[in-house]
Amino acid sequence: MRFFFFVAFSFFPLAAYAACEGRDLRPDLSADMRAQLDQAVSGTPFSEGNHWIATKGDTVLHMIGTLHTNDPRMDAVMERLAPALSDADAFYFEVTKDKMDGFEQQLAQDLSPVLITSGPTLIDLMSEEDWAALSTGLADRGIPGWMAAKMRPWFLSMMLGVPPCMTQDEDASYGMDARLTDLAIELGKPQYSLEEIEDLMAMFNEHPLEKQVQSLVRMASAFESSEDQLATMVNAYIEEKHGEILHFARLQGLETSGLSQDVFDQEWGSFEDQLLVGRNNNWMQHILNIQDQTAVIAVGAGHLADEFGLLNQLQQAGYTLERAPF
Repeated sequence: MRFFFFVAFSFFPLAAYAACEGRDLRPDLSADMRAQLDQAVSGTPFSEGNHWIATKGDTVLHMIGTLHTNDPRMDAVMERLAPALSDADAFYFEVTKDKMDGFEQQLAQDLSPVLITSGPTLIDLMSEEDWAALSTGLADRGIPGWMAAKMRPWFLSMMLGVPPCMTQDEDASYGMDARLTDLAIELGKPQYSLEEIEDLMAMFNEHPLEKQVQSLVRMASAFESSEDQLATMVNAYIEEKHGEILHFARLQGLETSGLSQDVFDQEWGSFEDQLLVGRNNNWMQHILNIQDQTAVIAVGAGHLADEFGLLNQLQQAGYTLERAPF
């Protein structure tokens, strides 16, 4: 999230937007949709809880599910968490702030990691109708068409996930991971990354450009986030219902995309495999190497739940799991 805000702040002629004032969409769900959501959540291992303690021998892992988006209610959460985390020997993040700072400095000089640097642009690879619909959504976020046409599809899909109201909020990316970074600095604890930015970029670009464009066109409306979707996500996070966040996004995405169930499941499965399953498996290789110490593992809350989630994988690896205050 911080990466996308950095690009937006640095390079796009953004318009002035009002502060986000969305409303939680869950109370408006139909009885059928609510039943589907409840059924999906009930079948998901570790679907709730933003703070779990995994213990095996002398190894203690504080598993903290984070949200990269800011919300003032997180201040109270940090007051509760700080004493419990003060004895940690190290903090582990998806990518540390220092590494992100270094990458942002490089990106300020060279945007090629997020640009199509040769060959056809998105205008050439889409129908006029699809390009018009996509460029309208991006224009709402202050991204001009001439720039968007040269951007990689995976990057644009994630930019669509940032509601326009957030692009002028300088504190928008001061979420839980940023707060935990500040705590680690305050405590003088070492920080480590669970992945390298270069590996993340390579993962995003592993599919041919044409396939990326196809997925972007199919899922553009499902990816596009509104103020109401943002409010729903943040509220569910504060309630520690991270499993509900993903299942709600999936159900709503199917409804808004206009795709058949089979096609949507194919696209969603690809998204899940890439951003959740694959990364979780890679992170576990690092996490299981943490031995005989107390560590904080701070990653997006969506990585905790489900069969492929970090919590279930730790349990399968012999760790005892206990939900802790958040």
